[in-house]
Amino acid sequence: MKNTAAAISLALGLIITAWIAGKALNYKFRTRNIINVVGSSAHDFTADLVVWSGTYTRTSMELKDAYANLKTDEKLVREYLKNRGISDNEVIFSSVVIEKQFSYNYDQNGRQTGSTFTGYQLRQTVKIESKNIEKTEKISREITELLESGMELSSEEPQYYYTKLSDLKISLLAKAAADAYTRANTVATNAHGELGHLRKASMGVFQITGQHSNEDFSYGGAFNTASKDKTATITVRLEYELE
Repeated sequence: MKNTAAAISLALGLIITAWIAGKALNYKFRTRNIINVVGSSAHDFTADLVVWSGTYTRTSMELKDAYANLKTDEKLVREYLKNRGISDNEVIFSSVVIEKQFSYNYDQNGRQTGSTFTGYQLRQTVKIESKNIEKTEKISREITELLESGMELSSEEPQYYYTKLSDLKISLLAKAAADAYTRANTVATNAHGELGHLRKASMGVFQITGQHSNEDFSYGGAFNTASKDKTATITVRLEYELE
């Protein structure tokens, strides 16, 4: 009787062990149904900071004359900006850049035979960083009036930025993630399934493009500074188990 009971116990133990091992093996190699979705969000906004720059130059055979003329130009620019309501803390003047200018001589075969010094060219850049966009835009269009004083000045196109970009990005991420979840849940429900655990999440490309433009999205993320009115977009990729 003892031998029979021992044999039965051993057999039951082997059966239970085999059952547990089979369950574990089945769980390990069970095919998991996965659903991948991409959510997106977009937001239109207007820049709240403008950056404009202009460059003026002076050329003279004498370095001190070119420098004196450039300093006179700088004074004229400062007065011009001040009279139009631009404060000193909104203006940045670069250091003076000095270059020697030459004209080159060539023979009939196009080979350079020599050069002649034609003077020193000095240039300086003035930059405005301001939240008063309309005023700065007007200055960028009208500052060439200083050409009448003999100044050699070129005006660049204004560049537009947004100082609350970090907050905007976080808000867009939250909306894109919510959009991705809604898409995943819709697919699961209509496929007569149930959304399981989130397995992976990754952020896509963050883009800023100009409104009402044909600007293309880029793989590395467009960052428009030429347009005052912009659109920010972001994508989020989520991977869920499907039960």
